[in-house]
Amino acid sequence: MARRATSGDGGRRPATIRDVAAHAGVSVATVSRILSGTYPSAPATRGKVMRAVRELDYVANADARGLAGARNRSVAIIVTSVVSPHYAHVAQGVQAQAALEGKLCIIGTTGGDPERELATVQLMRQEHAECVILVGNVVDNEAHRERMAEYARALAAAGSRLVLCGRPPLGPDVPALVVEYDNTGGAYAITSHLLSAGHRRILFLGRHDGWTTPESRVLGYRDALADHRVPHDPGLEMTGRMERSEGYRMIRERLAAGPPDFTAIFAGNDLIAAGARRALREHGLRVPDDVSLAGFDDLPSAADLDLTTVHVPHEELGRTAVRLALEAGRSPAGAGGGRHVMLGTHIVVRDSVRPLKPPAAS
Repeated sequence: MARRATSGDGGRRPATIRDVAAHAGVSVATVSRILSGTYPSAPATRGKVMRAVRELDYVANADARGLAGARNRSVAIIVTSVVSPHYAHVAQGVQAQAALEGKLCIIGTTGGDPERELATVQLMRQEHAECVILVGNVVDNEAHRERMAEYARALAAAGSRLVLCGRPPLGPDVPALVVEYDNTGGAYAITSHLLSAGHRRILFLGRHDGWTTPESRVLGYRDALADHRVPHDPGLEMTGRMERSEGYRMIRERLAAGPPDFTAIFAGNDLIAAGARRALREHGLRVPDDVSLAGFDDLPSAADLDLTTVHVPHEELGRTAVRLALEAGRSPAGAGGGRHVMLGTHIVVRDSVRPLKPPAAS
């Protein structure tokens, strides 16, 4: 069991960086470097430090933490990367709404590292951000849920709000707000669009078991096949990350194994679609004449590719996250916890899908 730092009279005092170092069995300098993210460290050492941070409820700059009720006029958004168009557009929505509310927007990146995410949340808590918005695709397991609940309660105790943006809800007992969009419905709609055009062999690119975003899109794809009475063929689902290079790789591998056994492709996002299109072109296959192609996200590049895709309201996702958090912050203590908003998606039809001619009568 973790020992809490105590004052001379036996009362609890805020943990210091020295307490964290002693608890983890490392130097103060090591703790400082790991929390700042500016120096490489061994995974085992990093794990000990971050466990001490959690167990001692440490927030850097304990003097600032001691200012009861102090609050910066800021909102924080934490993303995997600012290079990805998806995250960039959500961040733009957060920034735009924060400006309307007279707030400063602070952006942090994690590189997909859960421990770095924890450290960044702690830093945003230190800055007394009015809300912390976590964006992005995650592995939705028990460890993730426990970590998110820990974030939510720590922020709520400091008078802040946690908003999960595009992440699954945690349940009514966790003081976290959720803003997401209809991944499954969008995938169902775009698959149905391909099926209505006569396609029955639809290749899905970007399956990634355990990750929330691709799993929900695969679910919509399978549901549409079932409702149109088209048998599900697991061999038409290819595993890959949601990156352009992965779309290119998956199609190159598929075509290297033999001639196309599909007439249409549903790419898990527009980046995958762009990579897949390049691989098709290198193989002498034209879109949509030889293969129909659909994506998901409706990034600006989708229009350049004439790509039929699913529109995701990226900027509205960010705007809604800020509005929801600030409204909850103006409510009485405890109000607004667990609120969940689902934004809609819709198909944008361009020129990458062609109707499949029915087979000629014999």
